[in-house]
Amino acid sequence: MSIVESFAPAAATLGGGFFVGVLIGYALKKVIKIVAVIFGLFLARLAYLQSQQIANINWNKLQTVSEDAITTLTNLMTQIPYISGTSIDSSPAATAPSLAMTGFGIPLTSSMSAGFTLGFIKG
Repeated sequence: MSIVESFAPAAATLGGGFFVGVLIGYALKKVIKIVAVIFGLFLARLAYLQSQQIANINWNKLQTVSEDAITTLTNLMTQIPYISGTSIDSSPAATAPSLAMTGFGIPLTSSMSAGFTLGFIKG
C-alpha cells in the first residue's frame, strides 16, 4: 500500500468537507442578504404609507416587538445543546469500528468550518 493510497480517504474527507462548507457558507450569506433586502423594502413601504397618511404605524410598538423577538432568538440559541468531545461511549458495546468513526468527524468538521468561513466571507 503506497502512501498515496493511505492518504486518499483523509484527503477526500478534508476536501469534501471544505467544499461542502464553502457551498453552505456562500448560500447562507446569500439567503441572509435576500431576507435583509425584503425586510428593508417592507419597512420602506411602511414608512412611505405613513408619509402619505394611508397608514398609521406605531414605531415604538414595532421596536418593542422586534426587540422581544431578538431576545427570544438569543435565548433559544443559548439553549441549543452542543456536542461534547468527551462523550465517547466507553462501554464494552463500543466496538473498534464505532470508536474509529469518532475520529472521522474531527477532520471533516474542521475543514467544513474553514470552508464555511471562506464561503460566508466571499458570499
